[in-house]
Amino acid sequence: MNAILHLKRIIFKLLAAILCLFILGEVNSPLLSPQSRLAIFAMLGLTLVFLKYPVHRRLEDLVFFKILDFACIIAVVYCFGYILIQTEPIFKRFWIDGQSLGNRAGMEGPKDYIIGLLGLFLVLEGARRAIGTTLPLLALAFLLYAAFGQSMPDWLFPHRGYPWQRIVSQTFLHSQGVFGIALKVMLTYVFLFVLFGTLLEKTGATGYIINFARRLFRSSVGGPAKVAVISSGMMGSLSGSAVANTATTGTFTIPMMKSSGFKPSIAGGIEAAASSGGALVPPIMGAGAYMMLEIVEPAVTYLEIVKAALIPAVLYYMALLLIVHFYAGRIGAEVTSAAKEQATEVLPKFQGVIFFTAFITLILFLVLGYTPFRAVSLSLLLILIVSAFSKQTRVSVRGVFEAMEKAADSGVSLIAAASCVGLILGVVTLTGIGTKLPGALLPLAQNNIIFALLLLMVSTIILGMGLPSSVCYLLMATLVGPVLGDLGVVPLAAHLFIFYFGMMSMVTPPVALAAYTAGAIAGAGIMQTGFAAFRFALVGFALPYAFVLKPELLFLSPAGGAAGFFPVAVNALITAFATVPLAASVAGYLFTPLDFWKRAVLLAAAIVLFLTRFGWLQLLGFIIVLVIGFLNWRSRISEPNYGKA
Repeated sequence: MNAILHLKRIIFKLLAAILCLFILGEVNSPLLSPQSRLAIFAMLGLTLVFLKYPVHRRLEDLVFFKILDFACIIAVVYCFGYILIQTEPIFKRFWIDGQSLGNRAGMEGPKDYIIGLLGLFLVLEGARRAIGTTLPLLALAFLLYAAFGQSMPDWLFPHRGYPWQRIVSQTFLHSQGVFGIALKVMLTYVFLFVLFGTLLEKTGATGYIINFARRLFRSSVGGPAKVAVISSGMMGSLSGSAVANTATTGTFTIPMMKSSGFKPSIAGGIEAAASSGGALVPPIMGAGAYMMLEIVEPAVTYLEIVKAALIPAVLYYMALLLIVHFYAGRIGAEVTSAAKEQATEVLPKFQGVIFFTAFITLILFLVLGYTPFRAVSLSLLLILIVSAFSKQTRVSVRGVFEAMEKAADSGVSLIAAASCVGLILGVVTLTGIGTKLPGALLPLAQNNIIFALLLLMVSTIILGMGLPSSVCYLLMATLVGPVLGDLGVVPLAAHLFIFYFGMMSMVTPPVALAAYTAGAIAGAGIMQTGFAAFRFALVGFALPYAFVLKPELLFLSPAGGAAGFFPVAVNALITAFATVPLAASVAGYLFTPLDFWKRAVLLAAAIVLFLTRFGWLQLLGFIIVLVIGFLNWRSRISEPNYGKA
């Protein structure tokens, strides 16, 4: 038994290194055809999935199921290796009838179909093991829809139906399914940034973030919670995963918050809300930015996406800091002596140099016109070179391989998810449901942009329950993204809207995965932590509406071009001001505790300031906020104990 586990670990480490080296080599100096490249990528990824994830936790110790894991690995190598051999010209002598798989489209043989069918099963099973049943069941539903379209009721978009051979051909054998855009994005962009984050962590630079945040808020009320907000935002931009970010930073920040007076569920909620916003922070933004490069029409550049995401990300974390500050004032949170001692620790300066070198060089290469994958590859090289100048940060050859192993450990679930999403996208292309669904939603919205946004928000959050946010975005962008374009919304704003709510599904009960992780660390109830996270992340539900209705927040004009300085500045300042009443209403505190009616009025004023353009409504909102703020300030200074706390 132990021998099998040991063998699995050795194979995993070896394949993890091969996967990372293959990606670095192939994206920078491609030698293979696109489908061959993706076949090797998926083969290595799914092999690692079957090595890492058992059939079921309760069955993983049984010898039969360990043998089954290796059988699945052999099947993965066979199926994806077949795609490689039948596609790549170097293997031409093995081609059936002397033709490549692509040239046999529509004329595939029984062997092609059987291997394709087995490949579909392996993709579904790999995704089930890696991320749970939600996505595989959804993919299976789409496959059944493709097969039995003629039996569907009118409200389920019936079609003529397709034989299983045609479905297998579309979803597995060719480039519109498993080997489509989802897997391409994972190979070209996402995995490299996962490796970027793990290598940066290996130098100790990510630990610098938490220490820096501690120093920054060493004497501030609710300082540990503010540390959680800043450190989670910075680290979340690297990982792009709300759950991974919560698990990483939460082990440090949640105990700190609890020791300073925050309830366990509140501490967990703050960490989950902060971690969920990490993928909204430029320049990395998890996987969403790279998917937008492939999907948004008309096409946008990476720098345009990063620029558009800047103001909303700043506003999100500004609001979260305000909520934390007001809430800490309400509960009388104190700065503990332990936190003060930690804040006085000398920061390892060279780790800070590494961290800022990584970010500055990454941005610099992007500004100079390098592609994202070339920019991150060069930044990886610079991290290794600069880190070698200090013993504290130097990464040995063994350390590099350990970073590769951790990157693979974090990234293989995304490979499995992307492969499974490919099945859905293949069916969408085959059946044309991607054009039918928007046509059905438009009459429901009745050309009412707010109602259309509400429909899109609800569907994105529901679909995002249990799915990685990048996968949720890709599905929604494919299925219903055109709805907003037809209503005259700036395309990039529409896609960012979907991306934001894909992230917010991580903190939306009943399935709030980031909040569940935080609750486990905090020792709090899952649902209590989920609702706390939802409350603290409330600004994330308002901002998407704000930047769709006011695209100047994305540096865009309503027509989609570049916006001028003045409209950008005005809308950004008004929305920034709106975060104050929103934070006060959520926390229930503004100088002094707020009555329920004041919280409700401040929330209404914040919504008005977020969603309307400059006019009498916004002026009324300003006045209401200032009046309530003045009344509470006067109430505070009239208290006998004012200034003694």
